[in-house]
Amino acid sequence: MKTRFIQAIALAGSLILSAYTQADEVNPYELLETVATKTFSRIKAERAQIEKDPELLRTVMEQELVPYVDYQFAALKVLGKYFRNVPREKIPEFTSVFRAYLITTYAIALSYYNGQEVVFQPVKDVQDDDNVTVRAVVKEPGRPDINIAFKLRKSKNTDEWKAYDMVAEGISLLSSKQSEFEPMLRQDGIQTVIDAMNNTISRPIVLNPEKAE
Repeated sequence: MKTRFIQAIALAGSLILSAYTQADEVNPYELLETVATKTFSRIKAERAQIEKDPELLRTVMEQELVPYVDYQFAALKVLGKYFRNVPREKIPEFTSVFRAYLITTYAIALSYYNGQEVVFQPVKDVQDDDNVTVRAVVKEPGRPDINIAFKLRKSKNTDEWKAYDMVAEGISLLSSKQSEFEPMLRQDGIQTVIDAMNNTISRPIVLNPEKAE
């Protein structure tokens, strides 16, 4: 189950982080499918270089994906009810480190990408919506299908669609991070969470051994 969840993140991570555009120009349902093709095509084209230097996966995240994720909103969602207890001066630092943490998280997960097919649900009209869930199915021969969903919101200030969460096999990425960080926030405070994220960020990217052979 854990491996299936990681594989879903690997396939879906680049999609959820890539939801960008003006709301009145592109439907977010169509957008996700378009961005998926673009992102995975780049990974496939640069696979030889990535195998030599897995750190290039961070570059893919930085250049292609992170500029279009609502990481500030996601960071505050992760803090949840503990936001009220965090010193205001620590919020910018936490948000900045969380951004780098997302880059690392998805760079690690993308090592699992191996050409799997992602089938999206039919396009829906979103003219009157400002928060949508786009569902898809990950298909790979010889393996059970994996159900995933992407949560996107439209900015009231810019009318841009940006993604902030994804759910794989019923597990929300943001909710899983909330559960991971909650004991630290409750017992030791925000600095412990920041230190834990920095510890993850400092580790070198290592390709999934099964895919690196």
